[in-house]
Amino acid sequence: MELMKVIIASLLSAFMLFIIAKLIGHKQISQLELFDYITGITLGSIGAELATTLDKPWWKPAVSMIVFGAVTVVLGIITRRFPKSRKYINGTPTIIMNGGKLYRKNMKKAKLELSEFMLLCRQEGYFHLDSIATAVYEYNGKLTILPVSTMRPLQPTDMGIVPEAESIDTELIMDGRILKENLQRMGLDEIWLKKQLHEQGIGNPHDVFLAVCDDQHKLTVYKAD
Repeated sequence: MELMKVIIASLLSAFMLFIIAKLIGHKQISQLELFDYITGITLGSIGAELATTLDKPWWKPAVSMIVFGAVTVVLGIITRRFPKSRKYINGTPTIIMNGGKLYRKNMKKAKLELSEFMLLCRQEGYFHLDSIATAVYEYNGKLTILPVSTMRPLQPTDMGIVPEAESIDTELIMDGRILKENLQRMGLDEIWLKKQLHEQGIGNPHDVFLAVCDDQHKLTVYKAD
């Protein structure tokens, strides 16, 4: 019976925290998912109680932590299998500005003050609202901005240029250690690597902090201090 009371109290606490976080709005959770935020602060509190409250049965906060962890896992499964449930659990993006028009009702719904909106715009590098075509307040508290077409950065396609596809550099040496698997994956060997290092005036791989290589087998070396 007492075990059931702990489980019910934990579920009730989770529900109340969820409602409170929803009422507070996006800005309190920053980049965290909504229930990740709830679970984080709650498990931290329960963990502190488990570690410091020695005169009470240890299994009570332990059961609470297990319940919160299980609820988080279940919610994660639900949001993956049922995408429509995400808008009820994590929230939905809110259009704050579009086509030169500010939506006051949406700002109120998102718990976003006008001064905060202006601050977020400046943080994204937009100091004039007429440079913004669309501003969306994401459910994680970030502001996503689509600039007007005349203010966006120049693209190669605007000039009829088709650049070659870029790829991610591959690390061949990290902190003086040769990554043999990466060498083999690129069809290279240590003889080639040491030759490249010698051409750059480096005799020992241990003197290299980081060395990366692109698809054209161009080696970029950062020496160790």
